[in-house]
Amino acid sequence: MRSSFLFSLLIPVIALFMLANHQMAAAADNTSGGGTVEFTDANFQKKVLASDKLTLVDFWATWCGPCRRIGPVVEDLANTYSGKVNIGKLNVDHNPNVCMKYDIRSIPTILFIKNGKVIDRVVGAVSKSTLDKKIKAHM
Repeated sequence: MRSSFLFSLLIPVIALFMLANHQMAAAADNTSGGGTVEFTDANFQKKVLASDKLTLVDFWATWCGPCRRIGPVVEDLANTYSGKVNIGKLNVDHNPNVCMKYDIRSIPTILFIKNGKVIDRVVGAVSKSTLDKKIKAHM
C-alpha cells in the first residue's frame, strides 16, 4: 500500500521532468530561430567567408550545457545587430569539416570572422556584454 502511494506521487514528477527535458532539447535544436543563420559545411564559404560583414559563428551542440546557456545571448545579439553583423550557429556534430579547419576543440567556441579571416575567438560561455564589446570593436 505504501509503495503504491509513493509511486503515484512519483509519476507526475517524472512526467514533468521528461516534458522539461524535451522542451530544452527542442529549444536547443532551433538553430535558425530569431535573427541567427544556420551555418553548415555546405554554406560556410558563401555565408561566412565571402561576406563583407563581420560574422559571429557560434560552434555548439545540443548536448552541451554551456552552449544552451549562451544560445539565447547569441539570439539576442543577432536581433540587435540584424543587417549589420552576420550572426549564426554551426552544429559541430553535423559539420565536421569546418570544425576541423578552424581547430574547434571545445564548445562553445565563438569565432569572429571578417573578410574571410578569423580576427578573434572566444572559448566558453561568456556574458552578453563581452560579446557585445567584441562585436563593436571589430565592426
